[in-house]
Amino acid sequence: MANHGKSINVFLMDGTANGRIKCTLANWTGVAYRIPRVDLDLCRERNDLRQSGIYFLFGVSDETSEPVIYIGQAGARKNGEGILYRLQEHRKNPNKDYWSEAIVFTTSNNSFGPTEISYLENRFCSMASDAHRYIVKNANEPTQGNVTEEKESELEEFIEYAKIIMGVLGHKVFEPFVPINQKKASTVKFFIKQDNPPADACAVQTADGFVVLQGSLIRKGHTQSCPKSALKKRELYKDAIDENMHLLKDVPLSSPSGAAAFVLGRSASGNIEWKTKNGIQFGQFESAEE
Repeated sequence: MANHGKSINVFLMDGTANGRIKCTLANWTGVAYRIPRVDLDLCRERNDLRQSGIYFLFGVSDETSEPVIYIGQAGARKNGEGILYRLQEHRKNPNKDYWSEAIVFTTSNNSFGPTEISYLENRFCSMASDAHRYIVKNANEPTQGNVTEEKESELEEFIEYAKIIMGVLGHKVFEPFVPINQKKASTVKFFIKQDNPPADACAVQTADGFVVLQGSLIRKGHTQSCPKSALKKRELYKDAIDENMHLLKDVPLSSPSGAAAFVLGRSASGNIEWKTKNGIQFGQFESAEE
């Protein structure tokens, strides 16, 4: 089924792209906000942020420089303090000082109850973990709760719209590095294979760059010519490389050459090193596509 266009209303609440943003989407009861941590106090008068909802805290790990995310729910309280109050609590928590931006989802008709937000929190955490783009900081997996099949269908539709909004706001938190349709047999894959030292890798080109696929064998060790960026990527993904140098998950690189250097442990030209199953170099393949 073909995808149809979507009309999204993006309101720059402070008149700048770096400030608070409100997003709505045609024929959707959801409302989304992007709120920089430093601007939380500017939201005190917003009644819809006193409602129930789901929130995402985005930041960067001090230890590894990887992007991190925490996903939580906030129920409306008797005193009228809901989502915003929960964000303010997180701002005071020294164990959550990593986040610099929050994205919030609520509704225009205040229709979220405890069952709905529990279901959404569970699904969003699961989707973010499966995508492997961010380190999910939730200590425990949220419980899904019990929903009827009618309510589940309604909430899944909400999730689909929320995924679109999240991407518009700059976070591909729910999108795997390699979309499912790009792992099919018909997708063009590129290979590096050498015997000494051994390396046997497979990669695909995506909207994010070049992704070396799970199961690839990368060279053990590296030469002095290996770019620092490749060494840094190896260090960043050291937990995704087993003792035999096989990748335990997909690893994204920004360019074919960066991916080749990551695999071969040396300076390398991606246009030459990566080849199709028929032996066509990546550079030649791209030229033929033009």
